[in-house]
Amino acid sequence: MSTKIRLGILGGGGDSLIGVLHRVASSMYDSYQLVGGVFNPDLEQNTGFAEKIGIPTDRVYKDFDTLIAEELKLPETERMQVVSILTPNFLHFPMAKKLLENGFNVICEKPMTTTYEEAGILRDTLDKSKTIFAVTYTYTGYPMIRQMKEMIASGAIGTVQKIDVQYYQGWINPIIHDKAKRSTTWRLDPEKSGISCCIGDIGTHAFDMIEYVTGMEVKEILADLNYVYSDNKMDVDGTVLLRFSEFVKGLIRTSQIATGEENNFTVSIYGNKGGLKWEQENPNYLYHLTEDEPLKVLKPGHAYNSALSLDGSKLPPGHPEGIFDSMGNIYKGVAKAIRKEKYHPGEFPTINDGVRGMNFIEKVVESHKQGNTWIKV
Repeated sequence: MSTKIRLGILGGGGDSLIGVLHRVASSMYDSYQLVGGVFNPDLEQNTGFAEKIGIPTDRVYKDFDTLIAEELKLPETERMQVVSILTPNFLHFPMAKKLLENGFNVICEKPMTTTYEEAGILRDTLDKSKTIFAVTYTYTGYPMIRQMKEMIASGAIGTVQKIDVQYYQGWINPIIHDKAKRSTTWRLDPEKSGISCCIGDIGTHAFDMIEYVTGMEVKEILADLNYVYSDNKMDVDGTVLLRFSEFVKGLIRTSQIATGEENNFTVSIYGNKGGLKWEQENPNYLYHLTEDEPLKVLKPGHAYNSALSLDGSKLPPGHPEGIFDSMGNIYKGVAKAIRKEKYHPGEFPTINDGVRGMNFIEKVVESHKQGNTWIKV
């Protein structure tokens, strides 16, 4: 009998990039077996997709409610153990809640829900279910981000005093400037995406990353958002000032209208003894800056890296590790938790990260609407 964790997936069918990412990531360490799911809302497309990726169609269900009902009929030794939610944002909460209530472990795309209130309900539901819940803030899985986290914790750059995170994309330009397109895409529909587009989609990555690598919590924010057109209800660009304490400050710069940018996510953390810088488009290099020595460049796979970083490195030095590997490390951590094995708390983002992310999104929008004022997080 296979000892692999039985995985179900909701969404991610067709040519979905996020679907490929999750399927490949789950297969990396031979810990999961994809047994079924609901990949598309149309049953014929759903079944056709399952056949295309080579999984049996007997557990490819017509809808989410049918999946729950039919899986619960199976013996515990056969039913799905964990379900990944890759659907549009507005479906995350009802799906995750019902899965938790029925004893399933959950891996959920971000943003975790569409409101902070929903996020709190999910956390309460998880407390009762005693299952495992992970939010896929994917970039926390990169080996050199994990190295950054451990170096900051060990005091390698001293006391953190300045944080600067940039996340620039340009993909929404062809949509935002076309009235017909921007009124039909779910990303710009508050009913499906929540109250924020840019901050909810990529700003929340930046926020989670800052708290992940520094180990600190943001206390106050001040936000200025750009909607580009008066009839557009969703932000597509924004800057957020951060306060961690009286003398520790930072900022998040995000945009989906940064023309020509692809996925320019840059994390810079400065302490009183040095700084660390990482760029998602060149993720195998962690730059260590100091005032009294030449620039140091750290790379994955070397013995000088931390145990957490090395555990997330699958290849010898000199072999690039990318976003599939990063997501794979998150799935690996979740597998350890499901199997009740020992794992590092930094191996996967938890529901608490998802809750803080939703709170951040709402506070950013509130700060902007109040005329760019400071708001407690």
